Amino acid sequence: MSKDVLTVELDEATVFAFEKLMKHKISAMPVVDEDGKMVGIVTATDLGHNLILDKYQYGTKVKDVMVTDVAYVSSDCTIKEAISVMFEKAPGDSIINQLPVLDNGELVGIISDGDIIKILKE
Repeated sequence: MSKDVLTVELDEATVFAFEKLMKHKISAMPVVDEDGKMVGIVTATDLGHNLILDKYQYGTKVKDVMVTDVAYVSSDCTIKEAISVMFEKAPGDSIINQLPVLDNGELVGIISDGDIIKILKE
């Protein structure tokens, strides 16, 4: 897992959250509250699609569009368990490509499909 997790705050404008995702070339970011607790997630696909289709009002905040039912694992799960969650909790035939890692409700990392590919390569 990556321990240096890029996050976004609830009151961030969606356009700036999308810009942050693009700048760092990541597909999803956990949303955190003022105490740093993860309360949701936003994805580049969702934000980009809705921005392009002009579905957001000017100033729409991340808290208004984030996904709150977020799949996650704990840091003691195995890579195999994480992969299972990435498949089982994804909609349709897709996979989750950014899986938050929480320990006792605290965001401690994120597992990406790229992290898994690196491990399999070794």
